[in-house]
Amino acid sequence: MNTNKGSGMSNKAKIREEAKKLNPIDDLMFRTMAEDKAFCEEILRVILSDPALTVLESTPQYAGTNPQGRSVILDAKCVLGDGRKIDIEVQKANDTDHQRRVRYNGAILTTNLTDPGVKFENVPDVCVVFISRFDIFKGNCSLYHVDRVIRETGKVVDNGFEEVYVNAKVKDGSEVSELMEVFVDDAAYNSKFPVTSGSKRRYKTTEEGQQVMCEIMERLNRETEQETRLRINQLNAILIKSKRYDDLERTTYDSDYQEQLLIELVPEKA
Repeated sequence: MNTNKGSGMSNKAKIREEAKKLNPIDDLMFRTMAEDKAFCEEILRVILSDPALTVLESTPQYAGTNPQGRSVILDAKCVLGDGRKIDIEVQKANDTDHQRRVRYNGAILTTNLTDPGVKFENVPDVCVVFISRFDIFKGNCSLYHVDRVIRETGKVVDNGFEEVYVNAKVKDGSEVSELMEVFVDDAAYNSKFPVTSGSKRRYKTTEEGQQVMCEIMERLNRETEQETRLRINQLNAILIKSKRYDDLERTTYDSDYQEQLLIELVPEKA
């Protein structure tokens, strides 16, 4: 009885320590901060070089659905005063084809916001802002704009879809670079970005903010455990149905093999 209690308290202490390490570059903290549209407005004004930009609506963890394929959870969807729709994504690891991810997310957001039968000229303008810890294009720039260019003439053309890439790796003294330092450095706060710095300070240093983060982490841990159990049950059902009894038996003692089969047969949700 006492052992279990001690173990539980130890787990809570571990979660608290992990929560203290979070920064805005982390999905969990970013999505929590993005509940405040003033935070999104402040960072977008810097990233999009528009000090007059306004955010009318901010929706963290926006579910973009695709009935015919893979759906996605966007880190934050914003609606700007000029009508543009923005998908803000934060990414720490350079572990996949992020340009295609940006392309897909932009397409999902466009289709989810467009009513059937709408005229093409009324398809909403969409921008994906991709914030990463790494320099995705290795061009030693903290900010990249990807344009559609006619190869033969060099003319930039606009179809209403915009890609902007920001990274925290390149330190070039720009305002964007200063903002990114607040995103990734534990001790970095900057009076130029009062909303971002204030929100970060709250979740990292105050008891109230730490409690919020710990509760979210505990809930996500429970959901992850439940999702893992569900996926294992689905895997077992697939193996039984296909009479792969040897594989089923092996998964009971070979966790690496079980994970391999999970990846092959029961893909995780995006």
